[in-house]
Amino acid sequence: MNRLWPAVSRAVARVTDSALGPYQTAVLRIGVALTWLLFLLREYPHRQELYGPDSPWAWDLAAQLVGANDAFTVLLWSDSQVWFEAVYALALLFSLLLLLGWRTRTMSALFMVGVLSLQNRSVFMGDGGDNVMHLMAIYLVLTRCGQVWSLDARRAARARARGERTRDGVGPALWAVLGVVLLLASLAGRTDGDWFIPALLWAVWLGQAVWWLAGRLARTDQPRILLDVVGNVAHNGALLVIMAEACLIYATAGWYKVQGSRWQDGTAVHYPLHLEYFSPWPSLAGLLTASGTLVMMVTYVTVVVQVAFPFTLFNRRVKNVLLGFMILEHAVIAVVLGLPFFSLAMIAADAVFLPTSFLRRAGRLAARARGRLRPRGDAVPVPPPRRPDGPPGLPSAVGPAQAAPVTDGVPGPRT
Repeated sequence: MNRLWPAVSRAVARVTDSALGPYQTAVLRIGVALTWLLFLLREYPHRQELYGPDSPWAWDLAAQLVGANDAFTVLLWSDSQVWFEAVYALALLFSLLLLLGWRTRTMSALFMVGVLSLQNRSVFMGDGGDNVMHLMAIYLVLTRCGQVWSLDARRAARARARGERTRDGVGPALWAVLGVVLLLASLAGRTDGDWFIPALLWAVWLGQAVWWLAGRLARTDQPRILLDVVGNVAHNGALLVIMAEACLIYATAGWYKVQGSRWQDGTAVHYPLHLEYFSPWPSLAGLLTASGTLVMMVTYVTVVVQVAFPFTLFNRRVKNVLLGFMILEHAVIAVVLGLPFFSLAMIAADAVFLPTSFLRRAGRLAARARGRLRPRGDAVPVPPPRRPDGPPGLPSAVGPAQAAPVTDGVPGPRT
């Protein structure tokens, strides 16, 4: 017992003191937003047939289905062509802004609205990858996924380097506009079906207001510390759910494969490679299935990896090996079977298990590559430190300049 309580105390402190996995959640944010953005761009010529007025699943049928299952979608607020085009264009915009990490808390909520609105409008148009996108879009709202590799993080870092507080006039304005839209939709009865998504949107909206007020009006740091703890607990809980969801997907898929006769005799991989619908490269599929031994090995290894992956989380080295194999497998599926968006969605979900050291190293390499591609003339010269009482540009003779202290205690943007 003497050892138990200190361990519990350290675990509670770790969960409440910081938002864990900042690089993993950043990669998840980038991967999910990029997947949905590329999907919407590729299907832009076919958007009318997928989600618009020309869809085989007509507007009246979608309204009946949504009325029965209480799914959330703003596309059914109106059958106007202009409304559909506006929702599709905004879904593209929100995906891009979330990818860049601009106002990540707000954009994650709006990104979720865009994903659910399109997918719930035509539920029979999706596949397993869309289910993963559906879930991850909801989980991202609860995470602080803009701590690194985002425009929000860069803006906050520049403010800290200058010793200034982050001035944000766009955030409150965006908050006010979205609050009016959410209020009007609630008063008009547009959110009467599904209670969870509107409640989540209201919680995010009110949470942002409380966060801003705590920074502006609180005389002590206690309210800010309490809000940080709440945000960290929500983030870490959502991250745990995301990891559990990924493990559940692989474990369920693996155990169902074990029960299939084609997976038991080692021939299951052969059949989808020869289906015309899943064969964008018939010659490549024929090359991969030319060896029966290779097909049998891939079939059995796939089942073993999917069943064993949840149990390898306790061994970092084995987990990393299996994780690399699954990412490679999804990359092969994207090319050979012509399912790029399903594979991208699964790779984005797998990213939460990537080692932090690997992600940091990849980030440094990306930064170096960007620095080499950027012309040297684009660099902005940093002015020399000046005297406190001297004219601008005059170097200080008493040592390095001190950053201006933050006097009003206003926090930076919450990412």
